[in-house]
Amino acid sequence: MSSADQQYQLLDAGNGRKLEKFGPYVLDRPCAQAVWRQTRPLSFWQKADASFTREQKDNRWTFQKRLPSEWVCELNEILFRIELTDFGHVGVFPEHAFAWREFQKLAKAAKRPLCVLNLFAYSGGATLAAASVKAEVCHLDASKKMVDWARKNAALNHLEEAPIRWIIDDVQKFLSREIRRKRQYDFIILDPPSFGRGTNKELFQIDDNMLNLLELCRQVLGDQPVGVLLSCHTPGYTPTVLTHLLSQIFKKGKITAGEMLLEAVPPALSVPSGTYALLNFEN
Repeated sequence: MSSADQQYQLLDAGNGRKLEKFGPYVLDRPCAQAVWRQTRPLSFWQKADASFTREQKDNRWTFQKRLPSEWVCELNEILFRIELTDFGHVGVFPEHAFAWREFQKLAKAAKRPLCVLNLFAYSGGATLAAASVKAEVCHLDASKKMVDWARKNAALNHLEEAPIRWIIDDVQKFLSREIRRKRQYDFIILDPPSFGRGTNKELFQIDDNMLNLLELCRQVLGDQPVGVLLSCHTPGYTPTVLTHLLSQIFKKGKITAGEMLLEAVPPALSVPSGTYALLNFEN
């Protein structure tokens, strides 16, 4: 299989759906942001290999042909293990590729090895982007399944021997221990969920916990920090909101913020998929 056959593409979006190519297979999934009309004809959408529907409590995949239990897709020169989950997810959020590229630019500009903390790290996209530019990474997620998935992605990219600490823990408890241990980081990446549970069912709610989370992050930054990359998919957390949060907690550095976009293959329209704010201490 060629590299082009493995790559991710957003083929179309509209009418509350998105049509994406993950490697060799095309998936049709819900997309609440896509309130416009679909660009491509219905006949094009009907060629999807699998479709996911989310109706009340009835979530299910419908298949046009038999798909493997897992396969590989390339995004931003990183290989990911793709698997269809019961929630309609596949193991990667492609809109984050922009943020990985921005981090890599800062890491290369720093001209020194960076120590990176990746919180709510999911399947490891940011971790592998950091490791690929020789950063030392602490990868943390509360889900053992997702940490195992991330480690498999590391092996796919021949980064299993890279300096990555794989941690399964509640984020806020871990940060509190890191503060007591006086461990520090040059760069922090975090993508907090609207709602989540820690390893011991600790409750995380973004409205209640975000400020405390960022304050803990501030305390584990080193004396010569490079930056903080905050992203979010929670409705109402606009680029301005993320900018205000970072500016109140960190009080210095330059912040750039905006929408994360799934860039579409023309003539399809790109899809806004969450927001980001990047705090750069060295600019």
